[in-house]
Amino acid sequence: MAELMEKSSQLESHTAGIFRTAATVKGGRRFSFGAMVVVGDRRGRAGFAHAKSQEVPTAIEKAEKHAKQNIISVPLTGGTIPHEIEGRFLATTVRLLPASPGTGVIAGSSVRSILELVGITDCMTKVYGSTNKVNVIKAVFDALGRLRTKELVAELRGVDLGTTDIEERIDRAQRFMSSGSGSGNSGGRVLTAEEVRVERPEKEEEKPAEEAKSDEEAAPEAEAPAEDNSAGDGESGEEKSDS
Repeated sequence: MAELMEKSSQLESHTAGIFRTAATVKGGRRFSFGAMVVVGDRRGRAGFAHAKSQEVPTAIEKAEKHAKQNIISVPLTGGTIPHEIEGRFLATTVRLLPASPGTGVIAGSSVRSILELVGITDCMTKVYGSTNKVNVIKAVFDALGRLRTKELVAELRGVDLGTTDIEERIDRAQRFMSSGSGSGNSGGRVLTAEEVRVERPEKEEEKPAEEAKSDEEAAPEAEAPAEDNSAGDGESGEEKSDS
C-alpha cells in the first residue's frame, strides 16, 4: 500500500519488492537487502529506484531518496494514456493500451502500483516475456517515458491531428453519464454509494407498515365468513334433531 512521503509535494511511495542477497566469505555468509521503490503524486509524476543496504529500512530509505531524484512527467488524457505504447527492458515487454472511463486498471500488482501512483485510472496492460519484478517496473517506466501528447506530435509532424480515438471515447462516456444521471432525481449528479444506502432503508421501512395495515383489513373479512358458516351449521344441526 502506498504511503505518503511528503505533505508539501504530495508524493506517495510504494515498496515494490525486497530482495535478499548472500555473499559467502571466510567467516560464513554475509546478507544484504535490496529494495525497489516507486514514488508518485497521482497527478502525472512518478519515479523509481533500486538501492541496497545491510538493513531493510535503510535500503527502503535510500531507494525513496533516489526515486525522488528520478521523477518523470507522464502526459495523461483524462484518466488514461494518450495512445498505445510498448516498453522494453531486457527480456520483458510491457504493452499499455488506453481505455474508456470506467474500465479501471487491468494489470498485475507490479504494473498496477505504478499506474495508480502516476494517476492513471483506466488502462489495459499486457506483459510479454520475463515477469521479473525489476524488469517489469523498468519496462513500464520505459513505456511511460516515451508517451507523447497530441499537441507535441502535431507540432513535430506539422499537421492537425484532429480528435483522437481516446478523446472520442471519453466524450461518449461523459455524455452517457450526464444523460443517465439527468433522468434521475439527483439533478444531473450521480449518487454516491453512501447516498444510495441512506435512501434504501427509508423505503424498506415504509413497506412493512403498509403491509401490516393491509393484513389488518383483510383479517376481519376472512373471519366473517367463518362465523356465518358456524352459525349455519348450528341451525342445520337443530333442524336435523327436530326432524
